[in-house]
Order: sequence, then C-alpha cells, then structure tokens
Amino acid sequence: MSCVVVTWRRTASKPSARLPALQLSDRWMRDTHRAGDMTAVDFAAFVDELADASGEKILPFFRTALGVEDKGGAGRFDPVTEADRAAEATIRALIKKTFPDHGIVGEELGSDNPDAEYVWVVDPIDGTRAFIIGYPIWGTLIGLTRFGESVFGMMHQPFTRERFTGDRQGAKYRGPAGERSLHVRTCANVSDAVMLTTSPQMFDDAERERFHRLEKKVRLPRFGGDCYAYCMLAAGHADLVVEAGLKPFDIVALIPIITGAGGIVTTWDGKPAESGGRIIAACDRRVHQQAMEILNA
Repeated sequence: MSCVVVTWRRTASKPSARLPALQLSDRWMRDTHRAGDMTAVDFAAFVDELADASGEKILPFFRTALGVEDKGGAGRFDPVTEADRAAEATIRALIKKTFPDHGIVGEELGSDNPDAEYVWVVDPIDGTRAFIIGYPIWGTLIGLTRFGESVFGMMHQPFTRERFTGDRQGAKYRGPAGERSLHVRTCANVSDAVMLTTSPQMFDDAERERFHRLEKKVRLPRFGGDCYAYCMLAAGHADLVVEAGLKPFDIVALIPIITGAGGIVTTWDGKPAESGGRIIAACDRRVHQQAMEILNA
C-alpha cells in the first residue's frame, strides 16, 4: 500500500491523497480543518496512532487472570473483557477528536452516526476467545468505509508487534522482521486448497452441512485463527477462508487487506461482504468460484 497523506490547503478546491480507493471529498477537508490548526492529516500516522493507543490498553490484560463476561445468549458463549472495552473507547475518542463528523460502529460500544459518509468500523479484539486463553491469534480490526464500501483496513496484533494494512489497491505487512508487500498466491483448484475457518461452531446445521461438502474437497482444512486467518490468506499462506455469522466489524477491515493483496472477499452467494453474514475469502477467482459452487450445490 502506498504512503497515505491527506492534504488540506485553503486555496485548493479538492484535497489530494495517495490512496486511490479513497476519493476524499470537500467534507473531509472541512473535518480536517475543524480538527485543529492542521494543514495536513497524515492518514497512515493517524491509523498507527489508533493502533498504538489501543494496543497500550490491551496488552496489560493479556495472559493475566482477567475477568470475563458472557454477552452471548443461551448456548452461545460470547466473551468480552475490560481490555475490549478500554481499547474501543480509546479508538473512538481519537476518531471523534480528529474527525468529529465521521461515524463509528464498534463491537462493544455500539454505533455513533452510522449513516455518515465516512464510518469507522472497529473490533477492539477480534478473537476474544483466543485472547482469554492466552493464544496470540487475535487482533484489533480498524476499518474505514465510504458510503458503505470498505476503503481501508488494518489488523494490528500488539503482542507479536505485527500490522497488516490494505486499501484495495495494495496491502502491506509490518512486523519484527521488517516491512513487505502482501500478495496472495495462485490456486486453480479446490483440491489443492488450504482452507481456514475459525470454528465449526459458527455454522448452523444447514450451513455446517454445506461447509462439510467443501471441507471434503480441499487439500487441508484447518480451524482457528479469527482475523489472523484472513491475513494469512493475504500473505500467501492459505487459499480459502470460509465462515458464517460474521458482523460488519468482523470483516470490514479485512476486505481492503485481502483485495489489496490480490484476493477476493464476498458472501457465499457472491455479494459484497461489508454487511457480514456468510463469508468466503479466496486467493484466486478460480478457487473462489469453485468453492461457491460447492457451498451452493
């Protein structure tokens, strides 16, 4: 992904940005001006600030004897911790301070101005079940939509110090080993595919039957991963991610990462994935089409 710098000048009629998918409007300029006496907003620096600040809230709780609440219904364990709430509150405060007209949709603290032109979609800890048992396969998801379409996404893992970012035009990884571009690999046939899924428990009975048809066709099915599964696909280590029951905050930030790396993300019936539901992500359009045909047979 290219460096993203959003500029504002009093004499300019339009802002400029090296973020091709994000065609910034006059409203963005006004928001930027009202946020302070700034002549420029460095978008990349801002989202890094969101990641840094939320990570500082989360890490003191990881691998400790933290309290866990169950917000799920009968028969469905859906944990939430103080780390989730503290991280989301921090992200929301920074967004509202910098872009007061932008909307925010978060998993733990609800929606604020969700019909705005620009809406941030946040999951402070995607993979809370992994988080509470000390597994490091969780991450903070920070996505941005414009008119409902995802245009930027970040997955930040503060414990491993990894960041995956994308803007539909490109995707990057940053971590202890350095920085590199992300590219999916090719996979022409389902029979050669590595397929990732967080848990078979995310499917209802009918969905599970459809999933099992596909599971029998792939070379290697693996469970576990949450947001990490999608990032491993973007990094070229897997070919399919197939899940169900997702909410927008589970997937919006991941769409620009996968598409920026050259992959594809849709619902099981081929529709845009921003609303969540039954999701299929693939490294290659050929294996995506084959997987959809099996799921919908």
